Amino acid sequence: MIELRHLRYAVAVAEEGHITRAAARLGIQQPPLSQQIRALETAIGAPLFRRQPRGVELTAAGRAFVGKARAILRDAELAVEAARRASRGQEGQLAIGFTSSAAFHPFVTGVMREMRERAPAITLSLEEASTGELIAAVEADRLDAAFVRAPSERLENLTITHLLDEEMVVALPDHHPRARKDTRRRISLASLADEPLILYRRPTGPGLYDSIIAACRAAGFSPKVAQEATRMVSTLSLVAAGLGISIVPESMARLETAGVSYLRLDRATGLAAPLALARKKGPAAGTLGRLLGIVTRRVKDRAGG
Repeated sequence: MIELRHLRYAVAVAEEGHITRAAARLGIQQPPLSQQIRALETAIGAPLFRRQPRGVELTAAGRAFVGKARAILRDAELAVEAARRASRGQEGQLAIGFTSSAAFHPFVTGVMREMRERAPAITLSLEEASTGELIAAVEADRLDAAFVRAPSERLENLTITHLLDEEMVVALPDHHPRARKDTRRRISLASLADEPLILYRRPTGPGLYDSIIAACRAAGFSPKVAQEATRMVSTLSLVAAGLGISIVPESMARLETAGVSYLRLDRATGLAAPLALARKKGPAAGTLGRLLGIVTRRVKDRAGG
């Protein structure tokens, strides 16, 4: 069987034009090198070198073989380097998911930008979906990781890393009376008791849905849920249409949806939208390790700031 070492031997002899000098370059003795060259020629079925009084020269078969051998050795070196780069998270593929609201948060966009800058050879595949859909995709290995709003249930197969808590704001039609007079002050949740509420459907976002309902009840009222939308962006469209108000993560205001204004809630409300990273349990290496490294450092930077 012809191995990579045989290719190296043949290339070294061809470049040195002398078996003894090639042996010295390879760090082996001359007799074993001569034996390996003869064995290689036997395996090929043709002489590669023509023996001369002061060295060797390539035959026609030798020139053809050495040319291909050089290319194979270069490819082998590239393969090794590619594997090393992939193990360091410098190249490869990474599939990342995010909820519609997480997609607009500066933390998530900052991570994606840094990944692109630090490892441009990585192919990023991005998918937007609900928290429940993203969790299922990570569990099924269709995604390597996902930025989600922390799920309400415990997940045995996943690691859910809390990243930050984002303030939630009231989204209301821009023709609403409060949109004109309350823009510079925080409002109480109780003051919204009579407003029709538009929520992101519970099956797709149970954590946020449950926390909003619980906060309303803590404020002394049961909310009037007028509509439920399948996507958080859809809630803003319904608000703009004048069908009610909604409570959404602050980052959604970056959409600047026409016809929608935003008000801040009293801090005592305690409403927050947690942002988390979901991934399979176990050590993370390669491209996923690179992502986790960036995420971890940015979380520490936020805490330090």
